[in-house]
Amino acid sequence: MEKWFEFSWTSILAILLSAVGIYLAVIIFTRIAGKRSFSKMSSFDFAMTVAIGSIIASTVLYPTVSLQKGIVGLAAVYILQISAAILRRYSWFQKAIDNSPLLLMDGKKVLHKNLKKARVTEGDLRSKLREANVLDLSQIRAVVFETTGDISVLHTPDEKQEVEAWLTKDVLK
Repeated sequence: MEKWFEFSWTSILAILLSAVGIYLAVIIFTRIAGKRSFSKMSSFDFAMTVAIGSIIASTVLYPTVSLQKGIVGLAAVYILQISAAILRRYSWFQKAIDNSPLLLMDGKKVLHKNLKKARVTEGDLRSKLREANVLDLSQIRAVVFETTGDISVLHTPDEKQEVEAWLTKDVLK
């Protein structure tokens, strides 16, 4: 327990140098790989963000993980992410790695089976409708549980306005 309160200038300097080094490596790799590295477009992208955070923390705080090991680990994760982005062009790979968006409401109609499948409660749904400033259920055209876990509300006060089919092309009904 006494190690919790241990202080040494050597360890502080090592942490600072590791933090600067791994931070620079993240910036360089992100510039090479692109902004998609930190997007939330799919579960794979989310996993990438978590993995990078874990590698940064391990490299900065654990003396057993050298800066060199941290940079190699980062490079491996970025290479996996770039590879997945390239392979995502093939439908078989995209289906294997990405979730499909799921329709939660079709117009005014709540799709309870899909709510259950997505593990979304009616309370969660109502909350998202309020966030989207829906004042009347007749405004709703569709509510979609996105691949990222976000909920999109497509709504309009114009009762004649329909959702363009292209927008819901890959949404499971």
